[in-house]
Amino acid sequence: MTKALPKWLENRYAVLWGKFRNAPFNFEEAEKLLREKDPKTLSVVLSDLRNLGWLSVELDPKTARKRLYQLKPPETALKELAAQHHLAKPLDEFFKKPK
Repeated sequence: MTKALPKWLENRYAVLWGKFRNAPFNFEEAEKLLREKDPKTLSVVLSDLRNLGWLSVELDPKTARKRLYQLKPPETALKELAAQHHLAKPLDEFFKKPK
């Protein structure tokens, strides 16, 4: 279940989404992009995104000790949030592709 992001986490999600979108990425790629001074901070960012439902994590098939991360599209996350508040129908209209 997706939950709302605090502003500090929303900003980092936006940067990650701008670069990776639906593509899987690893810790080192996220670290390079976000330029967090402390790797522990990035661990918190990724953990919080996962716990709030905005990120999935899988083991890297090439190296089992590493993880691959994949972001949930913002449209999907917002629809899930809206459904929790019974607003799914209006959001479907908002995200409808123009003909």
